[in-house]
Amino acid sequence: MGDAKLDLLQGTLDLMVLQTLAAMGDMHGYGIARRIEQVSGDEVLLNQGTIYAALVRLQQRGWIAAEWGASENNRKAKFYSITKRGRKQLADDTAYWVRLSGVMGRVLAMTEEGGER
Repeated sequence: MGDAKLDLLQGTLDLMVLQTLAAMGDMHGYGIARRIEQVSGDEVLLNQGTIYAALVRLQQRGWIAAEWGASENNRKAKFYSITKRGRKQLADDTAYWVRLSGVMGRVLAMTEEGGER
C-alpha cells in the first residue's frame, strides 16, 4: 500500500479547498488542485472532474465566490475566493477534524492491555 494514493474521506476535499483559498488568496481551479497536490507531497492527486465538482458544490453552498479573470498565461479563467460563510465553515470543519484526528490517534495508540504504546 506504500505507493497507493490516498482516498479522500467525505468532506476532506472541501476542507482542503477552503484552506487553500484562505491561505493563498484567489486562485483558479487548476491552481487550487496543483497546490493541494504539492502540499500533500503528491499523496493526493486531483483530476479536473473532481476539483471542479467540489468548486461547484462549494459555490452553491455560498462558501466560495467565483469571478472571471485572466490566468498567468493570459487565458480566460474563473478565479475562486473564500467567502465569510466559507471562513466560518472552515473554522468549524477544522475544529472537527482536529478533534477526530486526536481521537483516532488515541484509539490507534491502544495496546492489547488497553494501555498506550
